[in-house]
Amino acid sequence: MMESVTGGSADAELPVERGCPFAPPAEYERLRARAPISKIRLAGGGEAWWVSGHDQARAVLADSRFSSDRRRDGFPLFTLDAETLRQLRSQPPLMLGMDGAEHSAARRPVIGEFTVRRLAGLRPRIQEIVDRFVDDMLATGRRPVDLVRALSLPVPSLVICELLGVPYTDHDFFQSRTAMMVSRTSPEDRRRALAELRAYIDDLITRKESEPGDDLFGRQIARQRQEGALDHAALVGLAFLLLTAGHETTANMISLGVVGLLTHPDQLALVKADPDRTPMAVEELLRFFSIADGVTSRLATEDVEIGGARIKAGEGVIVSLLSANWDPAAFEDPAELDVERGARHHVAFGFGPHQCLGQNLARMELQIVFDTLFRRIPTLRLAAPVDELPFKSDAVIYGVHELPVTW
Repeated sequence: MMESVTGGSADAELPVERGCPFAPPAEYERLRARAPISKIRLAGGGEAWWVSGHDQARAVLADSRFSSDRRRDGFPLFTLDAETLRQLRSQPPLMLGMDGAEHSAARRPVIGEFTVRRLAGLRPRIQEIVDRFVDDMLATGRRPVDLVRALSLPVPSLVICELLGVPYTDHDFFQSRTAMMVSRTSPEDRRRALAELRAYIDDLITRKESEPGDDLFGRQIARQRQEGALDHAALVGLAFLLLTAGHETTANMISLGVVGLLTHPDQLALVKADPDRTPMAVEELLRFFSIADGVTSRLATEDVEIGGARIKAGEGVIVSLLSANWDPAAFEDPAELDVERGARHHVAFGFGPHQCLGQNLARMELQIVFDTLFRRIPTLRLAAPVDELPFKSDAVIYGVHELPVTW
C-alpha cells in the first residue's frame, strides 16, 4: 500500500542523473512507490514537494492555487541556480512564468499560430526540409553520420526559424547558446549564454518592428499596432521562449526516438509495416523518454491537500513528468516501449493552462521525420553500442550529444 507523506523530513536529495538511458533514476521509482508526493532536499539548497504520481501531477498542474510565477519568493530551484534565477527575474516574465489573467492575455494572441489546422499548411514545407537533409545524408560518402548534426538539430531549427521569421544563418549562434542554457555544467556559462541570447533577440525584434514580414512575429507586431500598443518587451520574451523551446526539445526527441526504435526492432517493424501507427509511436516515445523532466516547478499560494500530502502556502512543488509518465497506476508495464499503447494521457507536454504551446508542431515534425527517415533509409542502424552513446545526463533537457548511424 502506498504511504502518504504529510510532512516531516525530506526523503531524498534531487536532482540525480538517469543511471540507464531508457529509465528514470532508481530514486524516482523508490519515491513514487512510497508516496505519490514526497518531501525532497534540493541540491541547490532548501526543500520542496516532489510529485511523482500521474494523477497527482495532473492535479497540481491544473490547479490555479499553484503558481508558475518565478518572481515569487520561495519558488523552488530545481534546474536553475539562484543567481541565474535572479538574472531571469530582472527581465520581464516569460509566458511560462505567468499566472491567471496575465498568462491568458499573453497566450491568447499567439495560440492560433499553433492549431492543428494552421500547422497543416506547413506540412508540405516541413516534408521538403526533412527530405532535403535526408538527401544530404544519402549523398555523403562518409560513414558513420552524426544524426544530431545531419538531421535532428537542423530540421526543427529551420522550421522554427521560418515560422518565426528568424534568419537561419544565425542558427549556430542560437543553437549553441540554447544548449549552454540547458546544461547543468557551469552556472556562469549559462548566465552568459542567457544574456547573449537575450541581446540577440532584442535586436532581432527591433529590426522586425522596422520591417515586419509575413511570419509569426510580423503578425504579432501588426496586431499590436492595430490595437495601439506595441509591447517590445513582451515580444522579446515571446521570441526568447519560442526560439529556444522550439528547436532544442524536438531535436532531442528526434534523436532519442531513433535510438528507441532502433533498439526495439519489433516496435520499429510495426511502424514500418503501417505508417498509420506513427502518431501512436510518437506519443509512446514522448512518454517513454519524457525529456523535460523537473522543469515544471510551482509554488503553493494557499494550503492545498493532494495525494495525501498537505502542502502549505509558500511551499515549493516540483512535478516530475518522467516519474508521472512511468507510473504503473496510469501505464501498464511502463518500462516497455509499446508503439501501440495509444496512451495520449501522458504529461510529456505538461498539463493544464501551461501545456506546451508548440506540441502540435512537435508532433507533426516527429511524425514526418520518423516516416521519412525509415522509409528512405530502411537499413539505418546505430554505428555505436547504446552504452557508448553520449547521453545528456548533464542537461535540463534530456537527449544525446551525438548519434552515429550508418546503413
